[in-house]
Amino acid sequence: MISIQSLDVSYWQQNSWVKVIERLSLDVLPAETFGLVGESGCGKSTTANALLGFHPRGARYSSGSVWFEGKDLLQIPEAEMQNIRGARISLVPQNPTTALSPGMRVGKQIAETLLNHHFSKGSKEAYDRTLDLFTQVSLKEPRKIFEKYPHQLSGGQQQRVIIAMALACDPKLIVLDEPTTGLDVTTQAQILDLLVELRGRFGITMFYITHNLGVVAQICTRIGVMYAGRLVEAAPTRELFASPQHPYTQGLIASVPRVLQPARRQTLLLKGLLRRSELPEGCQFAPRCEFAKNRCFKEAQELADVGSEHQVACWRWREIPTFSVRAGKSALAEPEGAAIAETMEQRELLAVKNLVVGYGSTGKGRVFKKPPTIIVDGVSFDILPGETLALVGESGSGKTTVVRALNGLTPYVTGELLFLSNKYDLSQPVGKRPDELLRSIQLIFQNPDASLNPRQRVSKIIGQPLRRFYGLSGNALRQRIESLLDDVRLDQSYYNRYPDELSGGERQRIAIARALAAEPDLLLCDEVLSALDVSVQANVLELLIELQTRTRIAFLFITHDLAVVRSIAHRVGVLYWGTLCEVGKVEEVFSAPSHPYTDMLLRAVPEPDPTQVMPRSRKDIGLLTSERKYACPFATRCPWKVGSICEEQDPPWQATSETHRLSCHIPLEELRVREPELVKIASAG
Repeated sequence: MISIQSLDVSYWQQNSWVKVIERLSLDVLPAETFGLVGESGCGKSTTANALLGFHPRGARYSSGSVWFEGKDLLQIPEAEMQNIRGARISLVPQNPTTALSPGMRVGKQIAETLLNHHFSKGSKEAYDRTLDLFTQVSLKEPRKIFEKYPHQLSGGQQQRVIIAMALACDPKLIVLDEPTTGLDVTTQAQILDLLVELRGRFGITMFYITHNLGVVAQICTRIGVMYAGRLVEAAPTRELFASPQHPYTQGLIASVPRVLQPARRQTLLLKGLLRRSELPEGCQFAPRCEFAKNRCFKEAQELADVGSEHQVACWRWREIPTFSVRAGKSALAEPEGAAIAETMEQRELLAVKNLVVGYGSTGKGRVFKKPPTIIVDGVSFDILPGETLALVGESGSGKTTVVRALNGLTPYVTGELLFLSNKYDLSQPVGKRPDELLRSIQLIFQNPDASLNPRQRVSKIIGQPLRRFYGLSGNALRQRIESLLDDVRLDQSYYNRYPDELSGGERQRIAIARALAAEPDLLLCDEVLSALDVSVQANVLELLIELQTRTRIAFLFITHDLAVVRSIAHRVGVLYWGTLCEVGKVEEVFSAPSHPYTDMLLRAVPEPDPTQVMPRSRKDIGLLTSERKYACPFATRCPWKVGSICEEQDPPWQATSETHRLSCHIPLEELRVREPELVKIASAG
């Protein structure tokens, strides 16, 4: 279908050409889904640009070719390439919000694509084709969707529109660049199911770029692993996961947190970070490889055949232990933070009682004052010193709103927020809180790019809380900053750097160091791992667990990734439409009986194991079908709905133990019978 041969790509950086892809060769076969995985900066998106014939500003194709239907896409004039791009080859980008024009109705955008490529002869034919495409990608009420603007659609609906646009002209190849990265777990599951269905129905070839190994394990037929611009391993999906040969591939797979396996093989986790300025002439991975010899640093490797369809670029692949041997020798240790749960003080650090938060009130002085729209409705939980409580749920469930209320950034309507054994009432906005309270509760945001001042050096960013709360200056300030850098595994060379000189993982570590500088009692972590590569994510998780063990800090961990929750949390609360529907110890919540919503979340997680059969059907995951909130908020989507009682009567809290309770009309014994499919799979394995 498409063949990349000996491709070299360079970018003009700091007055010189820097090679970002080197000697890349790979073939994608008709009707297969080829997955390209690797850490940020390895060259995945640059490869996608080459497949689409793009020539980005500052980029140079030094050598090589990209063959498609008998033509080298890198040599075709742009005018001719525009006829191929969008018609024969199409793209599904990571962010549908930026891919769709905000000022044009989404239906018209697809119709315009059809007309521009002469796929439809007129407006009526383009309209009918667009409606048919919306039906194919499972968008309900296609005529209404046609008339909507992008901002009127959910993230999942926007991504379905983009997929419909990619399918518009019956392309032979679709390039998918991290298409589910920004989506929550249930929306991601729906998009993956849709792609598998479309591949089976139309026989489309797909080139899938991602750093999520759980996704490629479930959707791809063959996988290539990229490191620093070079392909280091390629194999059929099942063979790659069963017997990875390259140390980098082994580390990537070991770094993935799993719903079915709470522990991670710590000795297999990737060490260090990809630094292009420090790459040797030989194997680019050698500086991070525990098996590297002198030859590895000096001589570049070519892909060698390991099996009939399995290739690896490693001088020592015959000598290093296999993944199964290394995994067998590596202890499956529970997170260190879990050990302190048994000895935690029972004195509450934080007590949240019947928290109600709303937006949109017209203010006290208005005659026709409108009530606020309730986002968080009667949520109650507590956190003990040294404990990690995770709040999980889909986008819009109210997780971040809870964090903003605790931090004083968003006022709440009613409820009690008591901190440090009732010493502080958190009703005060952040601007009126005393310094001791500000110091005791720190927040780490999801996006370090937005939370770190780009004009301040690392030393000033970390030093701000040290100067404010402890009055440090001079040599004492510098020593403490360097100590904090060491705590987050960054050396002293980062002291005078700016945020734009750091990778995403490094910036997040700086944000963590800044929060730790205040020596807080409670750290609010709002989706702190969602934007990070799997290897960086694993290292940040280990860092947080180690810091908690050493300092007894408590975490409120906000996420939609249940595999991460399994790795770090002691207890978990499941939030749906602003209402807490289940809370308990992690092992209890992840085992039957579960709330129907918890079960749905568990079934949506893509397990990084191609032999692990996911639930046969996830059609019942559904989308929110009503703007009306019933007594049980989940009633409109619940596949186990009892009847009108779910809509009319508040579901009772049922306790399975002293630490585990859930809110549902279905009796516990019946919920046990409806055991989550993932739990069945885990027990069978």
